[in-house]
Amino acid sequence: MTDEKTAAGERPMQEEDIKAAEHLTDAYKTIRMEMAKAIVGQEEVLEQLLTCVFARGHAILEGVPGLAKTLMVSSLAQCLDLNFARIQFTPDLMPSDITGTEVIQEDRTTGTRELKFLKGPIFNNVILADEINRTPPKTQAALLEAMQERQVSVGGNRMPMADPFFVLATQNPIEQEGTYPLPEAQQDRFMFKIFVKYPTWDEEFDIVRLTTAIEQVKLTAVLDGPAIQRLQEIIRRVPVADHVIHYAMKLVTATRIHEGGVPDANWEKIDGTTYEYVPTSAEYAYDNSDGTFVKS
Repeated sequence: MTDEKTAAGERPMQEEDIKAAEHLTDAYKTIRMEMAKAIVGQEEVLEQLLTCVFARGHAILEGVPGLAKTLMVSSLAQCLDLNFARIQFTPDLMPSDITGTEVIQEDRTTGTRELKFLKGPIFNNVILADEINRTPPKTQAALLEAMQERQVSVGGNRMPMADPFFVLATQNPIEQEGTYPLPEAQQDRFMFKIFVKYPTWDEEFDIVRLTTAIEQVKLTAVLDGPAIQRLQEIIRRVPVADHVIHYAMKLVTATRIHEGGVPDANWEKIDGTTYEYVPTSAEYAYDNSDGTFVKS
């Protein structure tokens, strides 16, 4: 065990940190094994989904209908022993259907009337925003404050969300009929955008066998709310080397095309009228010595 600090402002790794990391690994493996009872394949998707949950983020799964996106989220909720709510996004869904609404209630004893807030499905631990891009932007925006600030403001009052709190959304590719593109502000609230692909031939065979069997799969809860919060604290304690931080910052900076220092790009003309962006990132490498992108 070294006494040297691994990053600025961080203490060295202690024995308790190592044990905590081992506990995190064991919890991850346990959830993966439990979800494998209901989900066939999609290893990379499940890994990204759990990474997002442990990192206290939100995720959006994109794929054509029928690839078990909804089943993945609902199965995860069963494994985590948390309050779960599914919101089916439709063109006529209103913001109050998500956050809740105020209603007038009368006290039968005194006869006085007062406004009472009835909480919507957003006040749960795990929120499945199913087909989020099938509802107009006005309703999509109802999730913004809850996802970023982890609170909802209604009638001048602020109501905090339950902790832990995750929004796991699904959406169909934009070329599908009846979809509304997510605004950039809404996309920014998601830590991951996970693409769900078709299963392999063998995986699809196992799916058919599983879904046509008489016996129904029952999942067991392996983690509760306090346990998940402890795991999230472990994630925050993982030290990050300075060169890794610089690398991540450089990747983000390279997307700011108006700031300068961005690698060159090629533009190819197609059919004489359409232009397609062809990145040339393969021509560049990251230099750890000075934190810049240089040509390979």
